[in-house]
Amino acid sequence: MNLKSPLLFLLASLLSTSAVTGKKNNVLLIVCDDLNDYVEILDGHPQTQTPNLTKLANSGVSFTQAHCNIPICNPSRASFATGIYPHNSGHFGFEPWNENEVLKNSHTMMTFFASHGYQTLGTGKVMHNHDKGEWQEYGHPSDYGPFLFDGIDKLPHLGTPSPFRDDFGIIDGTFGPLEKVSHKVSSKTGQAYSWRTGGWRQQRPMKYETDSNRDPTGDELNAQWATRRLRELASSKNSKPFFMGVGFVRPHTPLIVPQKYFDLFPLDEIKLPKIKKGDAEDTYKNTVTSDEDDRGGDRGTKMFDSLVASYGGDRVLALRKFIQAYLASVASVDDLIGEILATLKETGLDKDTIVIFTSDHGWGNGEKDYLYKNSLWQESTRVPLIVRAPAVTTQGGECNEPVSLIDLFPTLVDLCGLKTDTKKNDKGHPLDGFSLRPLLENPKHGKWKGPDYAITAMYKWAQFYDPAKQSYSLRFKDWRYIRYVNGKEELYHTAKDDHEWNNLAVNPEYSDRLSDFRKKLLSIIPKGRTSKPITNEQWKDFYFKKNPRADTNKDGRLSWPELKAHKNTKK
Repeated sequence: MNLKSPLLFLLASLLSTSAVTGKKNNVLLIVCDDLNDYVEILDGHPQTQTPNLTKLANSGVSFTQAHCNIPICNPSRASFATGIYPHNSGHFGFEPWNENEVLKNSHTMMTFFASHGYQTLGTGKVMHNHDKGEWQEYGHPSDYGPFLFDGIDKLPHLGTPSPFRDDFGIIDGTFGPLEKVSHKVSSKTGQAYSWRTGGWRQQRPMKYETDSNRDPTGDELNAQWATRRLRELASSKNSKPFFMGVGFVRPHTPLIVPQKYFDLFPLDEIKLPKIKKGDAEDTYKNTVTSDEDDRGGDRGTKMFDSLVASYGGDRVLALRKFIQAYLASVASVDDLIGEILATLKETGLDKDTIVIFTSDHGWGNGEKDYLYKNSLWQESTRVPLIVRAPAVTTQGGECNEPVSLIDLFPTLVDLCGLKTDTKKNDKGHPLDGFSLRPLLENPKHGKWKGPDYAITAMYKWAQFYDPAKQSYSLRFKDWRYIRYVNGKEELYHTAKDDHEWNNLAVNPEYSDRLSDFRKKLLSIIPKGRTSKPITNEQWKDFYFKKNPRADTNKDGRLSWPELKAHKNTKK
């Protein structure tokens, strides 16, 4: 983003100031986890029910080709919260983002807005970790529950069959309705089942008798916190504008939500996505698989195969079961978003609050025999993106320009009339994206200053991430180009093949276009390392810091056998 002209900067500041309150616009950022295009406005699934997101889109601008910059939680959130591409920070994996040399010396949205006089407050999962320290006020930590509990261990939902439940455990290997389980006794422990909820390391009991007599889920707690704080902010005499972030975990696995949401989608009526038989045969993701979970192979393919095997090879039933839970989870979040948006309107805050809704990345539900995120195909990279900015956005606007999450930070800086230098010092990195403001004002013909593509990197575990040795995708308006780290390529003419069924990279007719896209991608990616690689011992020390219980003999050091044994228990 470039606002070098003092006159343009002054004009942007004036336009971003509410005529009603005489202060800068507030910001409300709502982020879902693993939400693909299963929202009504994107037609990702014909049965999805997201009336509140549709209502928000009708009052603002929706982007039909918005994409994440890396389709896995931690690096995606670190990227959009700092406005820095993974290939410019070197942050591609699950190591703490605030230990990355570039990111820790650059502001997040939250700290940057706080430095400009905003009251910043957040709740839930906005960043993947170290979220609390970025806000002046923080509500509830990330909560991945509910988890079934047998008195000793957390378990997958009783209704999730094997081998899926055994292969992928209490996070990815479980789905089903939140239901009463206290009348059932574990044959293993002899204790009655119950529910627990919370984060990775710490959980608390969660009462459930009926849908109307139970404790709230983590997502519900976040919505309650947000609505309460919005009402308090509306009645407060504090003249500061606010920046609020609300992070919902669903539809991230485990896909466990109240029964009423499952009832919205009768199993025998579930429609499957359009899947071409043998569609994965001309693709190459399986040639760059990761051994991060000690199982080898491609996780998305293994999840798909395991799910189908769990239903006796009945692919239709298996996908119906999983998609039912996914649709139910999406509907549950839409209700919570509706509560927050209704509170904005009731309090009058909607008149001077910029609202942004999005997700960190998408999720594949069986396309290309793949059930997961972390691919460079449309299902993983595409995200919903809706922006409503008072006196700026076109109501009901729809933009099909390829944009990405990297553009969120510069857009908010522009809309709120802030300075553009988000580096803390010279070791930081400037914003990589561009303001979406021209497209918010004129979704069809706005003069977009950003690139004609959205770039997405793909995570594969490594001790050190060299940006020049990663896999990437460029999504243009009419094309997608994928180049894997081993040099294998995929090319899709999305204007005619929106399901990305036909890989044209193997067709000599498209060799010139393939060459052009290859040159463009290679010209974008840095050609050298951004920092020094870590050693095996340093990586083991990092794992020990994150997982202190792996030291089973309590001698204060982690051995390689202890590390491997601990990783096996997490499967």
